[in-house]
Amino acid sequence: MKKRVLIIGGYGNFGRFISKRLAQDDALDIVVAGRSFNKAQQLANEINATPFTLDIHDGFLGVLEQIHPDIVIHTSGPFQQQGYSVAEACIKMGAHYIDLADGREFVVGIDRLDSAARESDVLIVSGASSVPCLTSALLDQYQSEFSALEAVDYGITTAQKTTRGLATTAAILGYTGKPFTTVIDGCEQEVYGWQNLHARKYTELGWRLLGSCDVPDLTLFPKRYPSLKTVRFYAGLELPFVHVTLWLISWLVRAGLWRRLERAAPLLLKTSFLFDCLGTDNSGFHMKISGMDKEQKPKTVTFELLAKQGDGPFIPCLPAILLAKKLAYGQLCQTGAQPCVGLITKDEYLNALSELHITWTER
Repeated sequence: MKKRVLIIGGYGNFGRFISKRLAQDDALDIVVAGRSFNKAQQLANEINATPFTLDIHDGFLGVLEQIHPDIVIHTSGPFQQQGYSVAEACIKMGAHYIDLADGREFVVGIDRLDSAARESDVLIVSGASSVPCLTSALLDQYQSEFSALEAVDYGITTAQKTTRGLATTAAILGYTGKPFTTVIDGCEQEVYGWQNLHARKYTELGWRLLGSCDVPDLTLFPKRYPSLKTVRFYAGLELPFVHVTLWLISWLVRAGLWRRLERAAPLLLKTSFLFDCLGTDNSGFHMKISGMDKEQKPKTVTFELLAKQGDGPFIPCLPAILLAKKLAYGQLCQTGAQPCVGLITKDEYLNALSELHITWTER
């Protein structure tokens, strides 16, 4: 019997890719859902799926009772403002739940649903995205080469022409100029969103500016890898003057002169598109892992990934696709509620990326 997969926001930037990929599997029955029936129907007709109108804030449990999904994939952020009502409804219905959240508090806090999820015999996963899924998969793989992991320094640089939506923009602006903590030299230290401005040279991409960003890893990794003394995560925009503009705005927020930057998300997003003609569709990711090798000598591993032809935004979509297939085929029997760590291996992730215009190096 086919497994029914409900994709909330199934016609959006991330949801569209996930819907199309999963629809290629004849063992899955895909339901493309969102507030616009016309948009859902247009994509559903294209991929032979079922369209459905829903609003997660209006009678969502009743909608689940109509659809009866086996798996729910939630792509419609920003998640920080939603709470866990969608996941809780899935637990009540006995449906597995996967979301693409990368908000720190949201992803880390999902384990409060663990007992209820186990009682309902379902798996509830938050953060099925590049962070913390890909980043933890890399650390899980490489830690066997070390006697102790000591530091991880990593980041994402996005293409100017990347597909970007309002929810993602609002999520980033929500912590720009705001304080958050991370472990540096063994101590919790306060840093500010989009500050600590610096540059890094990426293979083929050249120099890109980066700034501090708040992600679930900053809480999850010191607990998962206790020997880590430093965890630094950065993100950056391709065009230097666009990145520097956001850096300058972060100081206004930090000084208390601009309190609710996320309210400007529609305007800033619209303005950003004006500069697409100056950029490319190439993005990158790097992770530098440092520690002591088996002979107690300093060791460093650097992983670098390059995404071309606009395929960068598809990278955070892959965990949801891989998890949905694992659940549908009975390859993942785990239950409970947890962040998306330890569920997908580095090889599984990279094998899925190989079908895109994405390459990587390890040294």
